[in-house]
Order: sequence, then structure tokens, then C-alpha cells
Amino acid sequence: MEDQPTSASFGPAEGLPAVGFLGRYARLVRSNRNFRRLWLAQLVSETGDWFYSLAVYDLLYKMTHSGEAVAWAVIIQTLPWALMTPLAGPVVDRFSRRRLMIVTDILQGVVVLGLLSVHARSQIWLIYLLLGLEIIFASFFEPARSALLPDLVSTEELLPANALASATWSVALMMGAGLGGVVTFFLGRDVAVIANAASYFVSAMLVGRIVVSERHLAPAAKRAAVRSAASLKEGLDYVLQRPKILTLLLAKMGTGLLGGSWVILVVYAERIFPIAGHGVLVLGLLYAARGVGSTIGPVAGDRLTRGVEAAMWRWMTASFFLGAAAFLALSGAPTLTLALVALLVASLAGSNIWVMSSTLLQVHTAQPLRGRVFALDFGVWMLTVSVSNYLVGVGLDRWGFSARELAAALGLAMCLPGAMWWWASGRLSDL
Repeated sequence: MEDQPTSASFGPAEGLPAVGFLGRYARLVRSNRNFRRLWLAQLVSETGDWFYSLAVYDLLYKMTHSGEAVAWAVIIQTLPWALMTPLAGPVVDRFSRRRLMIVTDILQGVVVLGLLSVHARSQIWLIYLLLGLEIIFASFFEPARSALLPDLVSTEELLPANALASATWSVALMMGAGLGGVVTFFLGRDVAVIANAASYFVSAMLVGRIVVSERHLAPAAKRAAVRSAASLKEGLDYVLQRPKILTLLLAKMGTGLLGGSWVILVVYAERIFPIAGHGVLVLGLLYAARGVGSTIGPVAGDRLTRGVEAAMWRWMTASFFLGAAAFLALSGAPTLTLALVALLVASLAGSNIWVMSSTLLQVHTAQPLRGRVFALDFGVWMLTVSVSNYLVGVGLDRWGFSARELAAALGLAMCLPGAMWWWASGRLSDL
């Protein structure tokens, strides 16, 4: 199986009319109908996700007054994803990725509606069960979307497409979290749940209108996928034999260390900076700040690197240390305003690492193996997020650490992958 080119540039293609920096994004959405539908589907479903996630976290914390209870919700939203990796990767490479996205969207919408039946603390187990089922279906959807994207755009469009996808996630987080906190407070959690379920059904309709030739379903590629569909062995061998791809795959693992912030932010909202005694409103602001930072990060990275791969590696290195510094600042933030700024910077750094590593993986990974590689990519990240949240939850409830102390610990921990990435980037970026 042939590899993709060993080096890449993602700048504007020769022969295309010159456009402004932001014009690249406008032209991509305007001229590429299939990408536009995928982008709109992402915007709708992810806004709904954040709309109801804050409602669920707030509900669990109010029912239990336990950081560990919220941590278990986050773990259940991440760990099953990692455990599904051996199945999700081969399935994404074996079947139509577009159809797989439609089916999982519908199933996630049905599962989310089940949360309407939760009314008492004795039903917390049902919250955990439904969150787990939802993430199992998502573990197929996201690798399928990442693997399908290169079939919808050209190589020159790949970096702006990924940057726009990340910015869209960020805008969805900003809008969903901000509005979700307000809607949950004034209209109740059921409205947030129904809005999220509806967003999945709308997403399924939009994906259903995408017209694409999925090259991995060509007879030769399909036979190769069938032969390897029983396990991830071929994908693992492929990654382990290519240090550059292995390093890129582990980039998100470094950002996963900050996953424990999902629990920390709930405690910040309820105990440190509540507005009129209502943490859900502050939680919405904190997540909205994350959304703003995540919007700026990949767009700024695209502008600064100009699609030059070596520059992308350097910018990722800087982002690891920037994220570490931001969390150290968050740990000592005396006011809500400064906490929001620190979160914005941390999210800027993390989203940049996510987009750059995803773009380089898409280009350097052989097309028939993208599903398995991205399943591994997401799975490793989700596993790290699960461990981070578990340690934060235990640290709060059993070991007696404060939320500020744990925020500082996450910032210091981020320095380790930063140092490792700095060492690796000097040796691999030009290969």
C-alpha cells in the first residue's frame, strides 16, 4: 500500500484567483456544495450537543454535590469511545462513511430523548447509561467524518476545511454553552434535551444530501478493507512503522491531559464564581470563552503558517507551552474575567494542535486506512481525557485538592508533552 507524500504544503493552489485570507473560507463554503452540507450538519449537531451537556453536568452536580459524579459522566462520554476503537476503525473503512454518519446521527437523537425520563437522583444510573450509548454511536461518526473530508475537498482546501471545522466546533461551543446556560436556567433542562435531539435529526438530513464517490469502496480497496476488518492490526502496523504518523497521532493525547478541566469548570462555576448563586450561568460563560479561543486558534494558525508543514510543527510546539501557561494562570485567576481570558488562551492553543495534527494525518495517511488511523487518533485522545477526569474527580472528593490546585497541576502536566513534541518536531517535520 502506498503512502501519501512525505511532505506537504497546504497553501492556495496555483492558478486560482487571489483572494483575501478570510476569502479562502468563504470560497470553500460557497463553491463546494458537499462540504457546505457537512459543515452545516456539524454546526447544527454540535450546537445542540453543548446546549444539553451543560444541563446534564449541572443536573448531576446539583443532585450529588460531587465533582466525582460529574467526572464519571465525562468518563462515560469518553472511555467507551476508546474501547470502541478496535471495531469503529475497520467499520469506517469497510462501509460507506456517509451512510454510517446518517445512521449514527439518528441513533444519537433517539438516545438523547431518553434523558427526558430522568427526574430523580435514583435515576442517575440512567443518565450514565444514555451518555454511554450516545458516545458509542459518536465513536463511529467522528472517524467517518474525518476520513470522508479529504474526499470532499482538494489538498489545497484541506487545511482551511479543517480550520473551519474546528472553528465551527468552537462557535457551536460558544453559542451552545452560552445559550444553553440561559435556556436551561429559564426554560428547564427538557428544552435543552429536545433541542439536542432535533439537531441530530437535522444533521442526518444534511449528510444525506451529500453526493460523493467514496474511493475506499472501489472493488480493490474494498477487498483490502474486508481482509483487515477483523482487527486494527494492519492499522497499528501501519502507524508503528511510520514515526511521523505515530507522533501526529499522539499529539491529541497531549491535549487530552487538559480534559480534566471539564470537571474543574463545573466546580469553578458552582463554588468560586457563581452569579447570584446560580452556577449554570457561569458555566455557560466559561464554556463560551473556550469556544471563542477555539475559534481563534486554528484560524490564527492557518494565517501564521501559510500552509507550510514545517511551520505547522513549530506552531504546535508553541501551543503546548501556551496551553500550559494558560492553565497555570487559570489556577490563580482572582476574578471571573481573568479566568475567562485564561480559558480563551488555553482553548486557542489546544484547538490549534487539534487542527494541525488532523490535517497532517489526513494528508500523510493512505486513503484506505484513514478510518482506522482516525479511530486510533480519537480513541487515544478519549482515553487520556477519561484518565484526566477520573484523577481530577478523585482529587476533589477523596484527596482533598482544590479546583485551583488541580488546574495548576494540569498546566504543569501539559509541559511534558510539550517537551516531547519539541524534541520530536525537530527530527520529523522535514521527513
